[in-house]
Amino acid sequence: MPVMDLRPERGMARVVHALDDLSGSLRLLRLGWMLGWLDIKMRYRGSLLGPFWVTISTTILVAAMGMLYATLLHTDLRAYLPFLCFSLVLWSYLSGVVTDGCCAFTSTSSLIHSIRMPFTVHIMRVMVRNFLTFLHSVGVIVVLFAIFRITPTFNWSLPAGVFLWITDLYAITLMLGVLGARFRDMPPIAANVMQILFFVTPILWKPDLIYLGRQYMLLDPCYPLIEILRGPFMGVVLRPSIWFMALAYSVVLWCVSFLLFARLRGRLAYWV
Repeated sequence: MPVMDLRPERGMARVVHALDDLSGSLRLLRLGWMLGWLDIKMRYRGSLLGPFWVTISTTILVAAMGMLYATLLHTDLRAYLPFLCFSLVLWSYLSGVVTDGCCAFTSTSSLIHSIRMPFTVHIMRVMVRNFLTFLHSVGVIVVLFAIFRITPTFNWSLPAGVFLWITDLYAITLMLGVLGARFRDMPPIAANVMQILFFVTPILWKPDLIYLGRQYMLLDPCYPLIEILRGPFMGVVLRPSIWFMALAYSVVLWCVSFLLFARLRGRLAYWV
């Protein structure tokens, strides 16, 4: 039976153990999926419609905000509503991962204290939980595109965008999970930041409405992340600068998240 090594980690040992944790969670991918699935079942236990309430609320939100902002922005509803629907669904997914990621470790403290497993399994659990919720909102996009008889376009950049989304959301959850374990104020801070970014990022309004200072939009890290999925799906050819900034933000995010996790991994069990 292996003996747990309780000596403090220093130097490269932190990096090695962090990499072992990441690789260990990949071997337990099925466990992470089952934990996330169980969370959804427990959340909607006893509910008549279950997670389909997400579909209903998304439909009402898109319909109400679509008619309102199409009038305020003097935009054709047929052109604006698919853009708004796709943007809101993506933003809800991103916002859910951010706010849920702050509690990735604190919400599973009993499991962390009782069972020895890679910490990043709990990150996968958050990812799966939010992905299953996201799938119930995707149905709204499908129905809306069918009503307006819109055929989505796909090109080579769409798989690259999906890959960046998966890796970026994993890194965001990992970083916020570590910070949330140390600082319990992270959930309200993250929620307020996301609320501000919702109005700054082109979600309710199209990027082409900005004429002067459009280049400064790339300083918003959420804009390239949203656009690399929304653009190819809506048939928009993205500027190289958007891909460059999306890749740059991804590299910085992954470096910060991994170094933070490697340095503080040994203290997580004591903080939660």
